[in-house]
Amino acid sequence: MIYAIILILAIVFLLFSFYNKLKTTQVRIKASIQEIGNQLKRQANLIPNLVDSVKGYMTHEKGIFDQLTQARESINQAVQTNDPKAMDKSQELINKALGSIKVVMESNPEIKASDLVSNLMNELRDTADKLMYARRTLIDLTADFNTTISTIPGMWIAPLFGFKEEKGLSTPTDMNQLEVSKEETKNPEVKL
Repeated sequence: MIYAIILILAIVFLLFSFYNKLKTTQVRIKASIQEIGNQLKRQANLIPNLVDSVKGYMTHEKGIFDQLTQARESINQAVQTNDPKAMDKSQELINKALGSIKVVMESNPEIKASDLVSNLMNELRDTADKLMYARRTLIDLTADFNTTISTIPGMWIAPLFGFKEEKGLSTPTDMNQLEVSKEETKNPEVKL
């Protein structure tokens, strides 16, 4: 009689343990799907803002270089023609360009567009790595769960508790704020 009670308690304990293992894995699968959505939203929000920032700064730097080029060309023409008015005009252009450079240098001693582009590339790589890791986690968890419920003893026990095969990530088609939109699943295009 004692052996029967011990056997029944052991079976109940194993069933509870098996159920808890499957339920824990299911919760982790849902969490990993949410992490993928989180990373996709991060990508959809962060990358366009970084690209716009880099573009804005590059335009600012380009403006300074355009002023310098224009001033240099004006000086060359003034020297070649020996025109005093052209020399005065080129001097004004140089002073204007140097004033812009001085303001930039005082607030920012280095010209930063190359750093910004480098930072953008690092963010793109970091975001892609985070997405890849989140997807890999989902793939692993789903594979472990599906393997557990399709092998012995899971194939006999899982149906008793209503566990079914997990699909993994499915792309939502509605615009629910808690889900990833179609637009957010697209890879960002970076055009500088």
